Amino acid sequence: MDAILMEILLPDIMATVIAFILGIALTAIVSQIITRAKAKTLEQDLQRQVEGAKREAENIIKSAQIDAAAEAIKKREEFATEANKARAELHEHEMRLTKREDALDRQSELIAQRENTLKQQQKEAERRVHNIGLKEKQLSVLMAQQKNQLLKITAMNVDEAKDLLLKRLEDECEHEMSALIQRKVEETNETADEKSREIISSAIQRYAAEQTCEATVSTVEIPNDDMKGRIIGREGRNIRAFEKATGVDVIVDDTPGMIVVSGFNPVRREVARLSMERLIQDGRIHPSRIEELVAQTKKDVNTKLLQIGKDASVEANIRGLNNKILSLLGALSYRTSYGQNVLRHSVEVAFLAQVMADELGLDGSLARRAGLLHDIGKALDHDIEGNHPTIGTNYLKRFNESPIVLNAVAGHHGDVPPDNPYTPLVAAADAISASRPGARRETLERYIKRLEKLEEIAGGFKGVENAYAIQAGREIRVIVSAEEVDDESAMKIARDIAKKVEDEMTYPGEIQITLLREVRCVEYAK
Repeated sequence: MDAILMEILLPDIMATVIAFILGIALTAIVSQIITRAKAKTLEQDLQRQVEGAKREAENIIKSAQIDAAAEAIKKREEFATEANKARAELHEHEMRLTKREDALDRQSELIAQRENTLKQQQKEAERRVHNIGLKEKQLSVLMAQQKNQLLKITAMNVDEAKDLLLKRLEDECEHEMSALIQRKVEETNETADEKSREIISSAIQRYAAEQTCEATVSTVEIPNDDMKGRIIGREGRNIRAFEKATGVDVIVDDTPGMIVVSGFNPVRREVARLSMERLIQDGRIHPSRIEELVAQTKKDVNTKLLQIGKDASVEANIRGLNNKILSLLGALSYRTSYGQNVLRHSVEVAFLAQVMADELGLDGSLARRAGLLHDIGKALDHDIEGNHPTIGTNYLKRFNESPIVLNAVAGHHGDVPPDNPYTPLVAAADAISASRPGARRETLERYIKRLEKLEEIAGGFKGVENAYAIQAGREIRVIVSAEEVDDESAMKIARDIAKKVEDEMTYPGEIQITLLREVRCVEYAK
């Protein structure tokens, strides 16, 4: 039975096995086909990726080349810009060097000219010394001859002959001295006038200031005349309290609409004027209110003075001044000299002195400092006895000012001899500022007295016939006798008159002395 079953099932089993084997073979064939297709597809993908990578690499290379070219162009432009800038700086440096070389050449020429001038002057001085030596020898011989001659001819003794010879010698020496003074003055004027005019004109042109003078206002307007009674107060107690607190005099007269505040100290007068205006505005006028308001006004004025002084120091570019000095500078704004505001005058002198110092190769900042402080004593001369140069010098010594500044302050009016070149510069700047047109004014009475004094001084010299003050006192015309004064003595008389005017008078600017000597010969033909 089993054998029969095996015979029956054997064909089916064989078919199944064959089918299975065919399925496996078919599966292997299909798998191989699919694998080949995938491999072909993968190969194509790889090829496409390689081609894309090549294209991307080419694009990157091209972009890098473009960027490199742009960077090279940019670097080239930057290099060209820097090169042009370096060329411009080099050209500017060459121009500066050229200017310096020109300046050095001019200075060398100037130094050579000065050396030649000094050599000529030295030769002239040696020649004159030699001539003077020869004249002394001749004079000694002449004196000996005259002495012997006088002893032989006259009955004079030795002392009388000596006196006569000394008198003659004195006359001759005086004549020679006058001639020498005249020659020296002419030589000095030839070399100094042109340079001094150039420096002074340059200083005046480079600094332009206002030409109007100022006057201190000392009147206070009142709303009505009834206010005068309130200001005076019962039995005058208000006005007495006000005068005591301010240190000034209050003049209440019949002048309608105003009262007058009078005082020598300009700062006190300003405090009084402001206090009076505030009292009038406030309306409460009694002694306690007056004292309170005056005290507050003094503080305000002191603050204002300090600020004015600071502004002036900033304008003049002066640093390191103590607040007390700055307050005094501010006080100068309320002080006038011949109608000229002293603070504006000081600032003007500072700039003029600086310009002239720069022209002469000196320290302009030091000259400017000395010029600003030269009249500082005028802020104290109402309270301290003495002239303002001495007062200002003593005050500045407390703040350790330099000796140059102290000498300029003390000597700008010739009270002390100058020991540095800045003192005459400050004196010259002071004279320029005071004498320019419109800077100062003076009263008619003082003006007439000055003219009379000038004519009196000039007329007091021997040989002077007439003297006239002209050009508003800026010049004296002196007429001398031709019989009593010769040409050589005329120069000495002019210098003596100028010296006496400097010693005995105070005046703004300078005064010219012109001496005239005329010989007229008249004859008639009949």
